[in-house]
Amino acid sequence: MATQATAQRRFSFLQIAIALQTLTIFLQAVSAGLLLTASYGETLHSVGARVMYAASMLYVIAAILAWKPGGGPVTPVWHASGFLVLASVQVVLGIAHVPSVHLPLGVLMFGLSVLALARRRTLA
Repeated sequence: MATQATAQRRFSFLQIAIALQTLTIFLQAVSAGLLLTASYGETLHSVGARVMYAASMLYVIAAILAWKPGGGPVTPVWHASGFLVLASVQVVLGIAHVPSVHLPLGVLMFGLSVLALARRRTLA
């Protein structure tokens, strides 16, 4: 009787970090809507910004770990570092209340994060 091998999908730490970052950016968009409609929206958006920034830092750490000890390419490190710069700019713009740049940058960041996640899935 032939045994059937089942393919198990393993996710790397880098993929999980990118997915977490993508999720936190999406939740920031949701909390931005609450910012306009609910009294607790500002608090939720502020806390979410800190979580999103931490997720961006985790992405950098995961990219470095995938590159250095694993012998992978350095490209994800550059992508993650660039994303951390965008997240820093986003936080500064949010604190300065510059929604004309803050909102489009958030949309761009979400799109780039989804793209990074899709690229990691196809390369894995």
